Amino acid sequence: MLKQVRGFADDYAVTTCGFGPSPDPRVEHIELEAAQPGRLRRFMDEGLVRLGWFRLAYWAGPTVRAARSALTARRFDVVIANDLDTAGLAVAKFGGASVHCDLHEYWPQLHGENAKWMAHRSKLYSWMLRTYVRSAASVTTVSSRIAEEYQRVHGVHTRVVTNASPQRDLPVGAVSSPLRLVYSGAGDGERGLESLVEAAARTTTDVHLDLYLVSATREYLDGLQKLIDDESAPARICEPLPYNALVPKLNTYDVGVYQPKPINLNHAYALPNKVFDFVQARLALVIGPAEEMASVVHEHGIGVVTEDFSTHSLRLSFDALTAKDVHRYKEASDKATHALSAEVQQAGWERAVDAIAGVRR
Repeated sequence: MLKQVRGFADDYAVTTCGFGPSPDPRVEHIELEAAQPGRLRRFMDEGLVRLGWFRLAYWAGPTVRAARSALTARRFDVVIANDLDTAGLAVAKFGGASVHCDLHEYWPQLHGENAKWMAHRSKLYSWMLRTYVRSAASVTTVSSRIAEEYQRVHGVHTRVVTNASPQRDLPVGAVSSPLRLVYSGAGDGERGLESLVEAAARTTTDVHLDLYLVSATREYLDGLQKLIDDESAPARICEPLPYNALVPKLNTYDVGVYQPKPINLNHAYALPNKVFDFVQARLALVIGPAEEMASVVHEHGIGVVTEDFSTHSLRLSFDALTAKDVHRYKEASDKATHALSAEVQQAGWERAVDAIAGVRR
């Protein structure tokens, strides 16, 4: 969303509506107060969805009501609905012809591994896609396979704008000894971090692994640290970095690693921002065989895709790494920085917004 705000602020009079302070001094901001629904509210929500009263369940939500009230007297030429939760309000209030929906992930299976969630939220999100998103002027998501799923299941034509990182002017660093491995991102059991630690502990290659974790609970961090200690792994948990400092820090490493568990459709078809962060940092990549990530790695020759999602296959990939290979992959990342940059990808949003506004560039 910040990339959209910054990308359009010079050419349009931008107003943002959401939680927290203004994201950019050039825009007008309508700040909403975050509210966690209580147990009674959640119980009512589940009951309404179970009865099939999707419209009431959506419009009775406290955040939707707050945003609707804040935007009552406002009029806009173009509205970008960020994530599916905002699409209903955007289309109903401003008309689908004025709305671009940026859906990011595949919402009906956001937590597809959770049967209770699927029985509840998935039905609501599928209804929202049919009722509101189909009426939008344009829709984007983060990967080709997710776009195909929106079209196949819901009849929603969706274009792709990847979660790319802004282009950086950074050097290709010399390969270190031991090889410096790095992971940056969410810290939870879905990300395969335990496999990263175990593979680093057991590989025959001399490596050191640093983990920059966000959104991690103290319980999870303690458990991961215990695994590091038990395995005598050459690894450490680092303090998370603000995003503007992350890519320059990653540039001091050799290999970006990521092997998420394919527990749901979004994980299986993931093409996350960390892949693009690694490329802008001029790193070699070692990733799991998620279809979209693997396609990028193979197309640009920027690293290694493990045979499967096991710790064993990850260790074998580490075992096979040589300094010469890592240098070659880092050079390939350097060559791919423009093609895989946010500046190239954001043209997809620009075309969508300009088309709604009737603007020719």
